[in-house]
Amino acid sequence: MNTSSLVEGIISHWHIWFVSIVLVVAAVIDGWQLKVPNWITFPMIISGWLYSFASGGLAGLGWSLVATSFGLALLYGIYMVGGMGAGDVKLLAGIGAWVHAEHTWNIFAATAVVGGVMAMMMIATSGRWRKHFQQFNMLIGEFVEVRDPEALFQRAAERKSKMFLLPYGIPMTIAALGYFAFQGMYL
Repeated sequence: MNTSSLVEGIISHWHIWFVSIVLVVAAVIDGWQLKVPNWITFPMIISGWLYSFASGGLAGLGWSLVATSFGLALLYGIYMVGGMGAGDVKLLAGIGAWVHAEHTWNIFAATAVVGGVMAMMMIATSGRWRKHFQQFNMLIGEFVEVRDPEALFQRAAERKSKMFLLPYGIPMTIAALGYFAFQGMYL
């Protein structure tokens, strides 16, 4: 591939490059602070809506709004039981705003795999398999027993400081970048 083809590819797929850069920034901050800040997620969502409207009119905006809601819905339940932070949920919604529902679903699925592998690696390096297995069983038991999202959220907030946290923006970024590359969406 020559330089002019590369430049043309980057220009014509600039939105995928933009989303990728935002995701990398979010992942670095999440890894450093265990938080994806609103100053990244909200502008990402709103700019995705604007892009979708500019490139696809009202229909494009509609699909973007649907995918934003879809991205929120995919992770909201996990957030409500303390499985991740709100910034991670909004980050997937931002991805949805830019690339719409089908890609959002595929990135969500890839993120689950990457996140699971990363979590296992973190547990393996800590050497605390029994503790994490007990915590997992406790969470599942609470989910089945309590059934009240508000109570589950409160319990999750109380134990958060004792949990071994995975900055989920990192596996989401790895999954999204890998997905974009695999699908040929960069060029």
